[in-house]
Amino acid sequence: MGILFASPWIIGFCLFLAYPLLSSLFYSFTNFSVLRTPHWIGVSNYKELLSDDVFHLTLKNTLTFTAASVPLATIFAILLAMLLNTKTKGMAFYRTIFYIPSLVPMVALGVLWLWVFNGHYGLLNEGLGRIGLPTPPWLTDPAWSKWTLVIISVWGTGNAMVIYLAGLQDVPQSLYEAAEIDGAKVIGKTIHVTIPMISPVILFNVIMGIIGSMQTFALPYVMFPGGQPARSTYFFSMYLYDNAFQFQRMGYASALGWVMFAITLALTGIALKFSSKHVHYEGG
Repeated sequence: MGILFASPWIIGFCLFLAYPLLSSLFYSFTNFSVLRTPHWIGVSNYKELLSDDVFHLTLKNTLTFTAASVPLATIFAILLAMLLNTKTKGMAFYRTIFYIPSLVPMVALGVLWLWVFNGHYGLLNEGLGRIGLPTPPWLTDPAWSKWTLVIISVWGTGNAMVIYLAGLQDVPQSLYEAAEIDGAKVIGKTIHVTIPMISPVILFNVIMGIIGSMQTFALPYVMFPGGQPARSTYFFSMYLYDNAFQFQRMGYASALGWVMFAITLALTGIALKFSSKHVHYEGG
């Protein structure tokens, strides 16, 4: 009876996850253009990756974006959650306001940010110019284009903020009281109580951030078609998409997908390995 009741999920899992996953692994060893029967070519697709300059460029862009966005988004989300964890009148309203950006569809968000970051009449440069600060060409200069996406990723940390907020509310008040008795101030309590107690939550959000940033697609695809300027925003997922649906190289795209999986798995493993000495589990 248990299997019978679970059968809708089992069927869905097999049809929409397990089968496509195994199929992509098979296609990664073939020359497959969707319109023709796959032709087995062994590891040729993976060998081609080694000499593919565009692959190396997109991998570099993606790793650079991940290295910049994940730490900054983590710090910003923690600080925001700590701010929203205070007992202030109307706090539910403020929490809602800061969470709403994470609900906006990515395509609509990309169009909005194109206006905000426009170098000639954008809202951001208009504000910077009024206070005498430089007005960078955010969308047209390769030195600034990645930072545009990093800023947007930090701005949209609503989901992580909510999870941190839940973690902060589970920190026992008795620990803060004990720290105050020992003479700890705000910074001391944050470093020695808050951060250790929410370290499992930090680990979870960092891993989710790594996975999400490695797969970033919609925003750069809308804001920087073709990875412009000078392919500085041409990310791994965009190259995978182009090979699959623009160049009709589904076999090569499948190989790219599995390489992305391996790299993401390796980064996640590094994060878990690093966390073994720095993450505090209750009762551990």
